[in-house]
Amino acid sequence: MFRIGYDAKRLFNNFTGLGNYSRTLLKDLSTYHPDNEYFLFTPKVKRNSETQFFQNSPMYNLQMPKGGSGAYWRTFSIKRNLVKHRIELFHGLSHEIPMGLDKVLIPSVVTIHDLIFRHYPDQYSWVDRKIYDYKFRYACENADRIVAISESTKKDIINFYNINPDKIKVIYQSCHERFVQERSQKTIDTILKKYNLPEDYMLYVGSIVERKNLLGIVKAMSLLPKSDLLPLVVVGQGGSYLRKVQAFIAQNALTDKVHFAQPDFSELPAIYQQSNLFIYPSFFEGFGIPILEALLSKVPVITSNVSSLPEAAGPDSWLIDPSSPEAIAKGMQTILSDQTLREKMIDKGYAFAQQFNGEDISHQMIDLYEEIIGRDEVEQML
Repeated sequence: MFRIGYDAKRLFNNFTGLGNYSRTLLKDLSTYHPDNEYFLFTPKVKRNSETQFFQNSPMYNLQMPKGGSGAYWRTFSIKRNLVKHRIELFHGLSHEIPMGLDKVLIPSVVTIHDLIFRHYPDQYSWVDRKIYDYKFRYACENADRIVAISESTKKDIINFYNINPDKIKVIYQSCHERFVQERSQKTIDTILKKYNLPEDYMLYVGSIVERKNLLGIVKAMSLLPKSDLLPLVVVGQGGSYLRKVQAFIAQNALTDKVHFAQPDFSELPAIYQQSNLFIYPSFFEGFGIPILEALLSKVPVITSNVSSLPEAAGPDSWLIDPSSPEAIAKGMQTILSDQTLREKMIDKGYAFAQQFNGEDISHQMIDLYEEIIGRDEVEQML
């Protein structure tokens, strides 16, 4: 039995990618490895349906600062709490670890999701780039081991930070168990009615930012005959880029073909399961969890042939050049008109996605912890 500490800031305060990763991993670890003690360190907590389980379950020990700056505590003074609770290993779940863990002889792991800010610096402020680069580099250089969530991310860590490949272990991520639970047609119909969605549609789920390329999808739609075109349901939020997409939709008479929705996370599996096609032509991802959610929902996928996306999508998804609306349009037309192809993509995609199940992922993570804690104990004896 190990006493393991986690940077749980994102778990309790982020409700997209990094937070979902943290919640899914910690729930899987406690489910399949209940003998360990899991300590969740966070400067603050947002109380909602997603975090309630971690606050109320006896499987977790929630730790927060008594006062002062939460940011300072998380980076520096947290070490006193780790020592007090006899933490044997600390895992930074989102790109960073506290400073000076080596001084208190606590080994560490850091999960690096992506280095997107190095690929697309113009999409980040100068200050954010400097902060991210310092924290990510420090974590990669000082953690005992690095978890990369894809081979693509591992390559970036090596290339940008000159890290020994042997220090990096690729452990893919899983997604919430609700995406493998089939919803009844009655439930699906209720949710479609609630958000005024069509019965048949293509689906996009993700932040509405330039990198994720929603504009590429609607440009592809504009190339196809509207009589043959399924509507598109968009789940996500955005700012200036969203307004750019909406302007294109209006200018190309697609307003009745694009539906924007903001469902609760608990309703999202039903929206996936009813969709005819999932489209995710992102220019760059650390992994691409919406693809896994779609595959487990038994939906065929169109995604990009770059970065980590082929790793997440598998060999039977339709891979395209994300800069080509023509390629996206061809994928839409081909998949939606060929039922045999659709069924093959669904069956093989669902089978491919089984490797990302929570039980296997949690076993891989525990194996890594055991390797580090065992090695650390030997080094201390020497």
